[in-house]
Parts: sequence; C-alpha cells; structure tokens
Amino acid sequence: MNGQPFIGHPSLCYMPTSSHATNSLRRVATAAILIALGNIASRVVGLLRESVIAGTFGRSATVDAFTAASSLTTILYDLLISGAISAALVPIFSEYAEHDEPTLWRVASTIITLAMLVVGVLIALIAWQAPLAVTILAGGFEPAIREQAISMVRLLLPSVLLIGLSGLITALLQARQRFLLPAFTTSAYNLGIILGIVLLTQFFGPLSLVVGVVIGALCQVLLQLPGLRGAQFRPALELHHPGVRRILKLYAPVALGISFSVVGIVLDRNLASQVGQNALSTMRYATTLIQLPLGLVAAAVSFAILPTLARQSERDEAGFRSTLAMGLKVVLLLMLPATAGLLALAEPIVRLLFERRSFTAQDTLATAQALRLYLPGLPAAGLDQVLLFAFYARKRTLAPNLVQGAAIVCYVLTALGLLNFTTLRIEALVLGNSAQWIAHLVILAILARGLIDLRGQRIGEAVLKGVIAAIGVLLIAWLVSQALAPFGALVQVAVAAICSGIAYLGLCLLLRVEAIGFMLKALRRRPIAETQTE
Repeated sequence: MNGQPFIGHPSLCYMPTSSHATNSLRRVATAAILIALGNIASRVVGLLRESVIAGTFGRSATVDAFTAASSLTTILYDLLISGAISAALVPIFSEYAEHDEPTLWRVASTIITLAMLVVGVLIALIAWQAPLAVTILAGGFEPAIREQAISMVRLLLPSVLLIGLSGLITALLQARQRFLLPAFTTSAYNLGIILGIVLLTQFFGPLSLVVGVVIGALCQVLLQLPGLRGAQFRPALELHHPGVRRILKLYAPVALGISFSVVGIVLDRNLASQVGQNALSTMRYATTLIQLPLGLVAAAVSFAILPTLARQSERDEAGFRSTLAMGLKVVLLLMLPATAGLLALAEPIVRLLFERRSFTAQDTLATAQALRLYLPGLPAAGLDQVLLFAFYARKRTLAPNLVQGAAIVCYVLTALGLLNFTTLRIEALVLGNSAQWIAHLVILAILARGLIDLRGQRIGEAVLKGVIAAIGVLLIAWLVSQALAPFGALVQVAVAAICSGIAYLGLCLLLRVEAIGFMLKALRRRPIAETQTE
C-alpha cells in the first residue's frame, strides 16, 4: 500500500487500499478521541488544582518545597513504572491480550509483584535518607524550606506505591484496548489534591498538599479497578518466563534513558533552588500550561496509536507507516496553533487562571515570561513523544533512550552557558529546557530515518502548511487580545481563542491540510467495535 490511508475529501488524500488499514486508523482515531476527552477533563481539573494552589499559597517558598519534594516521587514513578508502560508493558501485553489471555495474566502478575517489591524497598530507603535526597535535589534551599521539603518527602512516599500500581493497571487496560478509565486517572489524582487543600489546609497548613496527593493516588487505583473484572492476578515471581524476560530486556535501555532524565531533573531543580526564591514555583505554574497541550494532544495520540503500531510493526509495514504518519500530522495540526495561542495570550491566560488572593500581578508577569520561553520547544516535545512511541512499538528501546543523554548535555550547555555569560537567571533554565526538547527531537528524527521509512507520507508538507496557519493564529489572537485588553482577561482569552480558532480552521481547509479532514471525519464517526471503551 503506497498511498496514505486517509478518510476524507478525495482531493486531499490518497484513498485506503485495504479495509484492515482503514479500521486500524479508525481504531486509532476513536482511541485518540476517547483519551483526549479524558485528558480534557484531567487538564481542566489540573488547571483548577494549580489555580487552587496559587490562590492558597501563591508563588512562595512553600510551593518551592512541595515542588522539590514531589519531584522525588515523580522520579521514582518515572524510573520504575512510567517509562516501562509505553516501552515494554503495552507492546508485550498487547501481543498476549490479542492471542493468549491466560499468559497475559501470568506475565502481568509477575511484573506487578516485582514492581511493588522494588518500589517498597526504595520507599524505605528514601524515608531513611530523606535529608540527603532533598540536599541533592534542592541544595540551594534555606534551612527552613529544606526542613519543610524533608517532611513533605517522607509523607509523600506512600503515594508512590499507589501511583505505581495505578500505572501498571493502566498498561493492562490499554493493552486490552480499554482506554476510557485510564484516561480519567489524572482527573481523580488532581481532584484528590484539590480536596486536600480545600478541606484540610486549616488543619495541616502546607502539608494539606501532601495529604491531597495521597488521596489522589488512591483514587487513581480505585477508579481503574472495575476495568479489571475477570482478571486472573496472583502474586508471583516467574522471572524465567519468556514474556517477563522480554519486558525486562526492553525496559533496561529505558531505565538508562530515564536515568539521564533524572540527572536533568536534579540539575534543573538544584539550579532553580539557587537562582532565587520562587524560581521553582514560577517554573511549576508555567509548565502547567505547557503540559496542557502536551497532555491533550501528544499524549492522547501517542497512547492511542501505540497498541496499533505494536501490532502492525510485525506484519503490516504499510499500515505502520500510515498510522505513524497520521499521528505526527494530527499532533502538528493541534500543537502549532496551541503554541501560537499561548505565545500571543501568555499574560492574560496566566492572569485569568492564577491571579487571585496570594498570587499577585507581579507573579503573573514572572510566570507569563517563563511560559513564553518554554514555547519554542513545545511542538518539538509533542512530535518527539509520537516518534518515541514508534521506536517502542518496534521493540527498539536503546537508541531513543541514549538520545536523552545527548539532550541533557544540550540542556546543561545552554543553561549553564546563559547563567555564566548573561544576566539571565530563571530564564536560563527555561531556555535550557526548550533547547533540550528540540535537541531530543532532532537527534531522534535522524536515528528514525534508518528504522522508519516515512518517504511519501508528506510530513514536510504538513509542517509547512501548519506553520503558515499557526502564524495566522498568532497574529489574530494578539490583535484581538490587544483590542479587548480594557475588558479583562476572561474576555481577552475567550474572544481571541474563538476568533483565532475559526481562522485556523479556515486556513487549514483553504490549505487542504490532510489531518484536518481525518479528524473531522473521525469526530463524526461512532466508536467502532474494535475499540473497547471499558
């Protein structure tokens, strides 16, 4: 199959040459929409969470301490569970889920048992050495902030066990083409944090943040349990099983790559603790807005296509290329206008979401500036996630994770260079992150040329048309925002978003952007039988 399987206007595309390829793309589109709906809910609740944190604690030392402490739990989850989900668990679980359900549960039982044992040991170790961990992560903290961070680390550790278990359940459900419940786990987590702050701050003060995290982690597990009905889980350690050995083999390079990421996180947090008070909280609020399009677009598309890519990789090369290409084009379609809109509306968006009570106008200006400097790397981060999952579907996990080491070097050179030779402080760290994301995509794309043949898929055409349409979004959003500045942030953001969104849709149709036809067709189509939603 030489053409691109695309369902839309015939003048915009090549028609599919097999019903199997068409169904695969429909399955991906349906899954992506389901995940996107869950992500919309989770990101909206996540914004509400950050708004509640900002209004209650502001851009303060308390939020700095919580950000540093929660970074440690995130590192543990990413290192032991998160990276394994997409690189090893979903691809291998998907194979067994399709043909051999009893073996799926044998392998899953061993993986879950092993993961929980390792997480438990590390939790005990970090509880013992919490002061050392905080010193490594945030050595620039003043003594009072450091002590607060140590207390938070110890109280946060039980959540790692719960979040890890939730991640393993997510992998099982996604491998079985059940996307609905996993898509809403983040919403449950964020709601837990909000409840902790709103209901418990008067009793526990800043520690209400920590209690909320534990509540949210528990909610993640409880939400997904109905999806496991009929599960045949038994605690086991069949380390000799071929499926278990394949997962561990695939995961080993991922652990290496995540280790590089851990080095980057530690450097970033440590430097932020030294460049000035409130740096960590400023970066936290700005990255919340960066994570919104990444979660709604890149994560939704990536997790939707991974099981399909894993199946196509072994027996349907044309389908694999078409699925991956459409995934990249959909990410471009949505990430480029999101980047342009955030650039044009950075200040009114931050003011609308965060500026109240403890979060002042000065905090808004500082956060908006950080947000703008993150944006150059945003489209790269979105495309990078899709391409990374394509490597994982090929069972190639070493090369993309070695790339992370090179990207971290780019971060270090950029951030330290700007810190040493300019007057930039927090700005140097943010630009270092943008440089890291761009470097990772560029290097990964170069490596992908020898593994994934995307010639004839018109990716360059999609980039060019998307950039042209996004420039239109930027200009219209900025002009409308400036004209409506006297009417307040809500009017600025709402009207500018509507006007620029309509303009972008019109420009995409005018330019005959392929992905827009595909998404419009997918939105009109009911979920097909192949995609299970529960």
